[in-house]
Amino acid sequence: MKYLTVRITSDPDLCGGRPTIRGMRITVQTVLEYLAAGDSKEEILAGYPWLETGDIDACLDFAVRSKVN
Repeated sequence: MKYLTVRITSDPDLCGGRPTIRGMRITVQTVLEYLAAGDSKEEILAGYPWLETGDIDACLDFAVRSKVN
């Protein structure tokens, strides 16, 4: 497993190597799609109670940094 940030990881054996949150089976893309669809952080956290607010913030930060590079 490779850490892309403190909370974002990539593992070729997990979700096809796409960036995930803390090595769990939820991708950064999934979280970003929920946000793009208008879901609030609270709604996402209710659906995925093992996530933390910092995980969602990390997804947003990762997306911004990935777009810039």
